[in-house]
Amino acid sequence: MKMRKSIFGVMLCLVLALSACSSKDEPKEEPQGTENIGQTDSAEDEEKEQKEKKYQAKLDAVSPSAYREANGLALEEGAYISVIGKTNGTAFWDEVKKGAEQAAEDLNEALGYEGSAKVKVTYNGPSEAENIDEQVNILDEELARYPVAVAIAIADAKACEVQFDLAAENNIPVVAFDSGSDYKGLMAMVSTDNEKSAKEAAQHMAEAVGAGGEVVVLSHDSKSKTASVREQVFAGTMKSEYPDTPVAGIYRQDEMRKIISDEVNKGAYRLDGGEPSETELPEEEWIKEEEITKEQIIDYILKKHPAVKGCYATNGESVVSVVDGLERLNMEGVSVIGYDADADEIEALKAGKIAGTVVQNPFGMGYASVIAASRASLSMANEAYIDTGYLWVTKDNVDSKQVKQMLY
Repeated sequence: MKMRKSIFGVMLCLVLALSACSSKDEPKEEPQGTENIGQTDSAEDEEKEQKEKKYQAKLDAVSPSAYREANGLALEEGAYISVIGKTNGTAFWDEVKKGAEQAAEDLNEALGYEGSAKVKVTYNGPSEAENIDEQVNILDEELARYPVAVAIAIADAKACEVQFDLAAENNIPVVAFDSGSDYKGLMAMVSTDNEKSAKEAAQHMAEAVGAGGEVVVLSHDSKSKTASVREQVFAGTMKSEYPDTPVAGIYRQDEMRKIISDEVNKGAYRLDGGEPSETELPEEEWIKEEEITKEQIIDYILKKHPAVKGCYATNGESVVSVVDGLERLNMEGVSVIGYDADADEIEALKAGKIAGTVVQNPFGMGYASVIAASRASLSMANEAYIDTGYLWVTKDNVDSKQVKQMLY
């Protein structure tokens, strides 16, 4: 009897041991629908963190800090903010659009709005930067949609005053960005410190060219306040602080077609580079203003100043045009300084064709403009001027972390 109990006990222990081993080796069955919860949250968090890293430095450059984030702005559901730039489809203005869209995304997240309740922000701009009439037409169309606020980069400092009066009559606040005007009703100005950056550009130009070297200025237009400030402050700084490095000429792109066509028709200049006849052409041979190309404008300026040692251009397109013109005419030893940082400019900078450039913060400009417009629509106090920051970039620092965070 004792023997049978003993055998039975041994067998029972063996069965329990085998059962334990079997359950230990088998994978545990997960509850349905929970297998990826931790992984999904982690992936989403990582994606969000990477996105924030890409643009956070651009927001950190904006001052005051209130314009870096979207909290505390109690916009109504479906509120519409219109952002109007100077053009579409260029690196700079595409970056402004990205900043504005990010601000909209952040506003909706802060407010908890989804679907049709979302705050809507749209970006529009003329097909070409010089098309002032088209920008005015866009502004007319946007005001007819009754946005809660408008943010606009004013292409012509005098062209929109009637529309701004109309906006005021309809309680639509207007914020200017990139380029403003003297209109008294603007709620805020969001931009690069153009005066400070132009002074810095003059300092670097004087260092690059040295005493005795002449400099020419190529301004991107004659109508915007941005171009005017960058041009006048640079020229004034060169004259007062670096008199041994004279500015030999100031040229505004939108005026050049008439100037060149008039000289050609009077026989004072030839587009083919030949010796002018100094005799007025027959009327049937006259060249029209619109026939003058951008390349011919640059060639005209450089041919007028064969001994030039420095070229200062007030926006990215002008900088690239100057670089191309110098190569086309085989002119060497000319220091080019200007603004912006599209792919062609950065490539030219790394190749030593550009001495330095003021890299602006268009993403921060678009973002801060939407925040300023939101504040204005809510009758909240706005700073008169919001500084979006800039960096002075050369071949030596273009690959630094700080610069890479600001490039676009």
